[in-house]
Amino acid sequence: MKAIIKETKLGGNIPAIASKSMAHRYMIAAALSDAPSYVSCHSTSEDIEATKACLEAMGAVFEKIEGGFMVIPVDFHKMSDGMSLPCKESGSTFRFLLPVAASFGKKAAFLQEGRLPQRPLSPLYEEMSAKGMIMSPQGSNPFGLEGKLEAGEYRLEGNVTSQFISGLLFALPRLNGDSKIILTSKLESKLYVDMTLAVLEQFGIEVKVEDNCYIIKGNQTYHAKDGNVEGDWSNAAFWLVAGAIGAKPVTVSGLLPDSLQGDRKIADILKEFGAKVTYEGNSITVAPGELKGIKIDAMDIPDLVPILAVVASVVAETPGMEGDTEIYNAARLRLKESDRLKTVTEVLNSLGADIEEKEDGLIIHGKGMLKGGTVNAMGDHRIAMMSAIAALRCNEEVIIDNAEAVNKSYPTFYEDYNKLGGKVEIR
Repeated sequence: MKAIIKETKLGGNIPAIASKSMAHRYMIAAALSDAPSYVSCHSTSEDIEATKACLEAMGAVFEKIEGGFMVIPVDFHKMSDGMSLPCKESGSTFRFLLPVAASFGKKAAFLQEGRLPQRPLSPLYEEMSAKGMIMSPQGSNPFGLEGKLEAGEYRLEGNVTSQFISGLLFALPRLNGDSKIILTSKLESKLYVDMTLAVLEQFGIEVKVEDNCYIIKGNQTYHAKDGNVEGDWSNAAFWLVAGAIGAKPVTVSGLLPDSLQGDRKIADILKEFGAKVTYEGNSITVAPGELKGIKIDAMDIPDLVPILAVVASVVAETPGMEGDTEIYNAARLRLKESDRLKTVTEVLNSLGADIEEKEDGLIIHGKGMLKGGTVNAMGDHRIAMMSAIAALRCNEEVIIDNAEAVNKSYPTFYEDYNKLGGKVEIR
């Protein structure tokens, strides 16, 4: 699919879509509970549907109700041996549910797509292997496992992915013995783990946190709890950046200013760039300002890097203003749906930007305006959406090949783009 974006200006109001990060967590907790729970979730995506499909394969039932769904939990006594779990390309689905499936003591096979089989499982793989699990070699697709996960001490590096920690936090409370997760290095993307802990607490699961250690008692029960999936800061960031670099303000509603989502930092970063940022209740408005280059530590906000690179690329070369931006602590981006340090550099440079790719980040020289052209989303939803927003500061049209990549997290992205005044033609 191609998306052809002609000269356009975005402005106006748009509601945030549901946070897929929160949706994953609520659905898993509800499926493991002792009674049905209602999950309010006003939008969906391929990743959310992947988690839903896997939980259904485990035996949960999702009854669609206006504004969300009722989750009838897994009946652990009726689970089949030999579950087939379709993860699509969702890293959260696979990494969260791998320990969960292992806690059942049933055979399971995880079906994966895209780059998911290539994304790392170490050190979770070795820790689970030492705790009773027999698994396919890393990179296998389907990825099979059998055995029953054992309680005990799990040692993980904190700088690979927080998803390993969240997956264990979902599974370990169900085991017969007590467990610990000990981090052997600094935890990156800590707020994602905090999101998991908040959902677990809502469902009655107790986890004690001490320094770099999570202490989890065994034989705990998930107690049903209705949940409301809040708006998604990660995807709202694309519209907020449109307000910062375009000609008109953009307002996104349905965003909690005190959310645990780390990507809420987009507001502070845009303000530091020089954009005008205002809040009113659960709405945030961003308007253009005189932009300057800044330094950005991406350790806790890796998903924001592609769209922040757009802002940095169109900083004007103004005398007396810093025009360069440095993004650092971003090496984990090489393990996403694409090698995002590489694809951000190649795609934006092909549109006329001036970006230097570093081992763990980017140096971006602001050019004020870009030229436009044809780019390939490389199967990466954030690269596709990044390119569409970059079109606001391109002198010529932007054509995005493999534009359907947005379906992974934001299937209605191009519709919403046009609702804000855009001109996207889909072929």
